[in-house]
Amino acid sequence: MNTAPQEVSDFAGKVAEILRLEAASINAAADRMDVASVRKALDLISCCDGKVIVTGVGKSGVIAQKIAQTLTSTGTVGIFVHPSDALHGSLGVVKDGDVIIALSNSGETDEVLAIMPALKKRNAAVISIVGDVDSSLARQSDVVLDASVDKEACPLNLAPTTSTTVALAIGDALAMTVMQSRGLTADDFAANHPAGRLGKRLTLTVESLMHESPNVAKDAGWLEVVKEISKHSLGAVNVVDNAGGLVGIVTDGDLRRTIERTDPSEFSSLNAASMMTSSPIATMPSMLAYDALQLMENRPSQISVLPVVDSDGTCIGLLRLHDVVRSGL
Repeated sequence: MNTAPQEVSDFAGKVAEILRLEAASINAAADRMDVASVRKALDLISCCDGKVIVTGVGKSGVIAQKIAQTLTSTGTVGIFVHPSDALHGSLGVVKDGDVIIALSNSGETDEVLAIMPALKKRNAAVISIVGDVDSSLARQSDVVLDASVDKEACPLNLAPTTSTTVALAIGDALAMTVMQSRGLTADDFAANHPAGRLGKRLTLTVESLMHESPNVAKDAGWLEVVKEISKHSLGAVNVVDNAGGLVGIVTDGDLRRTIERTDPSEFSSLNAASMMTSSPIATMPSMLAYDALQLMENRPSQISVLPVVDSDGTCIGLLRLHDVVRSGL
């Protein structure tokens, strides 16, 4: 007789339990890593003049794809090739000197074993990430990395879960270590990630977002300041000296507060110098827009505009918080 299923919420504690199981499996894999094997794997990948081909079937194939993408984005040419495709023509991408990373929990995956003779003929070194270091795949590999686990996170101990997590962690560790050994810089990384928020944070500069500088002189009357703010619609004007050097900024708020505290009979005496914030925080066109955003936000009182000055201190632009946020940073 079937019984009613338990509410999913009754199993909420299982989520943390499974996370701890997978974390413990990664720790165990780290503890049993053979240093000599790791060194050889790192040498093969970092010294490879060709490509790193990553292969696997099923869930291992999905992990292999992620490892290949991580390698490529961090300075190593990585390509995922499915073993079945390799058997039907895709072996053409494998050249002498390439390195193969083969994933298989059992180490007995038929499709992976089927391509091994062809790989050996092409003098491709094979690094296997396996759950059984005595498997057929391990015996045919140049380097064997132990990704074995005591049990899967699956309550039936069937679905690849813990084993794929450990394999992925090993692949990530290899990629990150090679990246570090090659001295990949933030600029190098940015060159491979030009799109999206990450790429923009590493590449987008103030110069790309700033507006032409709306300038007024120190002795400009309040009405002229109002007209310039309205004309450029940037919420502020830069106050400059005779040489174009930045001396202050008048924002909408500065203008409003000055008018509120000034008797109307004295309006005629108001000028930019009496309304401006002197020696304001400024940025340069070469500064990353993300760093400029931090200048505006990480302060006791947030500001919404930044004057832009060149290396000589000449005021050349105005950067708005609105434009930086709209860029997607």
